[in-house]
Amino acid sequence: MNKDFQKWHTLKSEIDAKHKSPLFRKQEIWWCSLGANVGFEEDGKNELFERPVLVFRKFNKELFLGLPMTSKKKEGKYYCAINLHDIGRSAILSQIRVLSGKRLIRRLGKLSDKQFFALENSFILIIKETDPFRGPQVPNGNL
Repeated sequence: MNKDFQKWHTLKSEIDAKHKSPLFRKQEIWWCSLGANVGFEEDGKNELFERPVLVFRKFNKELFLGLPMTSKKKEGKYYCAINLHDIGRSAILSQIRVLSGKRLIRRLGKLSDKQFFALENSFILIIKETDPFRGPQVPNGNL
């Protein structure tokens, strides 16, 4: 599949110059211009290179940690099934990234506290995974 990096670069320049961040909150899902990305990084689709993204953590009114989503239910430790407006989706835990609020297009909805708590726990499990080649790590205060 050929990616149109030139078209994305033009749109990205417009987003940066013209758009301002809408008011957004943690737990909300937005259509977001993710762009045409390198390799296996999750791409956006359609004219605005968009994809649903969950606001996982809000750092300030301009910046957040976002989890891209897919409309397909996917299994495995790097996916977390969620339900929004009775439609099953999956958050792609391995694709978490920092995003500008300028990329947000329109709000889809908000996850329930219960679903968000389950998603947070799924993400924490990935972070706490042990490296199978090194064995369990015991913190000793030294880096």
